[in-house]
Amino acid sequence: MADVDSRSPLQPGDRAPEFTLPMVDRDGTVALADYRGQAPLLLGLFRGTYCPFCRRAIVRMGQTWERLKAEGVEALAIVATTPNNARLYFRSRPPSLPVAADPEFATHRLYRVPGSRMTEIEEAFRAVRINPTGELPAPLPVREAFPALNRLEGFKPTPIDREDAARPYLQLSGQFLVDREGIICWTNIECGQEGLASTRPAWGPVTAGSMPRFSWGAQRWLKRSET
Repeated sequence: MADVDSRSPLQPGDRAPEFTLPMVDRDGTVALADYRGQAPLLLGLFRGTYCPFCRRAIVRMGQTWERLKAEGVEALAIVATTPNNARLYFRSRPPSLPVAADPEFATHRLYRVPGSRMTEIEEAFRAVRINPTGELPAPLPVREAFPALNRLEGFKPTPIDREDAARPYLQLSGQFLVDREGIICWTNIECGQEGLASTRPAWGPVTAGSMPRFSWGAQRWLKRSET
């Protein structure tokens, strides 16, 4: 990935870009075209398995999908690490939804999910205290929250995880609901409420609340997909 994307993310009404990626939880590949005319797709784009916030967000997305299955919705989480590294992680922690790998953030770029260079947000990383899932005894600076959450989970990063974590930019995560015709109906971008320019890493809304709240708000879009 040459640089972070500074364009505005795709919005409801935009056509979802096509992609084909290797699956993590099973053999083969997955493509957006697999869902066209079949089912709406809840699509999540996440950083690598090194990120404790994204690991927890994937779990929460799976919980949300359980509530959306009755509406005929499919789900796919895409993690930005190598297929083998993702398989190594999910082998001991089987995901509750399909997972694909995109180590180069190609899908993030297609959907214009923004990011920021670490040099631009380093001060915020040191100053902002967070406890997005309530697991920590007290809020910690972002840099300290990463290893603290890893210890709670018993997570030990692989060499690939360390390489992913050392990237000179912070890629934000994003979720999209795509209808049966391939049109985006709903989006949720990390830091979206405050704006990327705030450089405030709004982990909480993504990992702890936005996906469950979305599961109820999506009903009108799902109905549109049925017509």
